[in-house]
Amino acid sequence: MDDGLPTALSDHPLISAEHQRAAGKRLRRLIPRETHGEWQPEPGRANPLALLDEQNRVRIPQLVPVRIGRMAASPFAFYRGAAAVMAADLASSPVTGIEVASCGDAHLSNFGLFASPERQLLFDVNDFDETLPAPWEWDVKRLAASGVVAARQNGFDRAQSENAARGAVRSYRERMITFARLGALDIYYSRVDADSLVQVMAAVPRKQIDKALAAARRNTAARAMAKLTVTTGGLPRIVDQPPLVVHPPEIATDQPLINAAIDAYASSLREDVSTLLSRFRPVDMAHKVVGVGSVGTRCFIALFLDDKDVPLFLQVKEAQQSVLERYWRPSSIDHHGHRVVSGQRVMQSATDIFLGSSSAQGHHFYVRQLRDMKGSAPIEALQPAALTEYLELCGWALARAHAQSGRAGEIAGYLGSSDVFDQAIVRFAAAYADQSELDHQLLLTAINAGQVVAQSDA
Repeated sequence: MDDGLPTALSDHPLISAEHQRAAGKRLRRLIPRETHGEWQPEPGRANPLALLDEQNRVRIPQLVPVRIGRMAASPFAFYRGAAAVMAADLASSPVTGIEVASCGDAHLSNFGLFASPERQLLFDVNDFDETLPAPWEWDVKRLAASGVVAARQNGFDRAQSENAARGAVRSYRERMITFARLGALDIYYSRVDADSLVQVMAAVPRKQIDKALAAARRNTAARAMAKLTVTTGGLPRIVDQPPLVVHPPEIATDQPLINAAIDAYASSLREDVSTLLSRFRPVDMAHKVVGVGSVGTRCFIALFLDDKDVPLFLQVKEAQQSVLERYWRPSSIDHHGHRVVSGQRVMQSATDIFLGSSSAQGHHFYVRQLRDMKGSAPIEALQPAALTEYLELCGWALARAHAQSGRAGEIAGYLGSSDVFDQAIVRFAAAYADQSELDHQLLLTAINAGQVVAQSDA
């Protein structure tokens, strides 16, 4: 695609590290690092509510008010659900032309703990609905701005809020420089594990960290079954909690769609995992609302039991077009479930063995385990120093994810050892947080005027 963007290098695997760094450094003349700090809405900026409405038209109508209600709850909740709005805004921002496997929605709540196949706790990006090969800068900007929005919501002052964003960008830059010095295998095998979390989160008492890690380890299928099911007729059944958890046909979808999605899923697995799955029998399935941005898509949970009645919970999530595709380039993968799985496998340091994809009745899905030792930070409870350190962890994980694309040398060469890029992104993050708060207020005004319907989870 000839879009007039500067290109550092072709993606040739044999280009030396020195040439990669030099190429990245030359890009500073074409796209000065300071220019990344600029943000003001473009003339004729798309109405953010119109962009959200466009997404809502292809979602389950009964759940759209729940999505609106969740986004209305706070400026940070709005930011979480407004990936499409920010993608449109980032389209006019300066980029170097260095493309990586990007998350597409790298706000700080899309990072967290999860279990590796070896049952070790890792910290990494954990949401890939919007993943797409795209400019690395877009993920960095979304992460930094999320730090400012979250810090303001916590009542932090301007200096504390901007310091949180600075922690994310500085960590990303410094880790990327480190990754640029490593060989491909060393990058591939690198991890941000529980020990790394303890080392970085110095502002949080060790007892609190140990408690959070222990809680993540307890977050298993057995615990999910205890919380989500009751035993009826000798078998566990998922409890309806309208409108968040319901069985078909209470939501505008039907049982054949769920059955078809599960049946098609097994063929996407490795043979050993497919054999493992065959040892479980399906017991119950229900629609379950998740997240903020995903509300209204067709998302299910499926409970399986083996011959010892040990549970396995799978989450089946509808995958739609990435919000980045309209503004960068269409995905080379036509199936959006495959797109999500592919992006996750490239970016994440370890992936769920049950990660797979399927299609049913014209809808694309990806599948993973539900709550498999997953854990997240209580963002609203973090004090200024702790939030900054948490964003440093996120910056580290994002740098590792981007480095997997083989462009670490170019990105590191562009970033350099000074804080010029850091300061620019902090300015952007503060300015974009202002914009996002205005957009949130626009949503509240529309709700109060009866133009948009919002429904609480209750």
